[in-house]
Amino acid sequence: MNRDEAEQFAREWISDWCARDVDRVVSHFAENARFVSPVAAKRTGSPVVVGRDALTQYWQVAHSFGSFRFTLDHILWDDARQEMAIVYARDIDGRRDRACEILRFNSLGQVVAAEAMYGAEGI
Repeated sequence: MNRDEAEQFAREWISDWCARDVDRVVSHFAENARFVSPVAAKRTGSPVVVGRDALTQYWQVAHSFGSFRFTLDHILWDDARQEMAIVYARDIDGRRDRACEILRFNSLGQVVAAEAMYGAEGI
């Protein structure tokens, strides 16, 4: 993946989330992908979600929200590490914050590791 492809990926990732298309979001992940999130820790008791099936199940919660909108701010791309940070605003049921997802890709362009970080509400 290069910078242009990373930017395209980020735009599609935001669009897929806004459409709540969990299957499409998960399709970009490798079978054994590892996702780390403080929200996962609250919902599941563990901050780590491993594998496509577990990610699909975990992210199905997106369908339960009344309003759900992600807005891309920018990305940071590290070509040598094949790693991207997607910085975006989240507006979920009127709660607004900034977030960052760090995604690492394998040679096939699949996400193998990801970590989510969230800012303070109301920003």
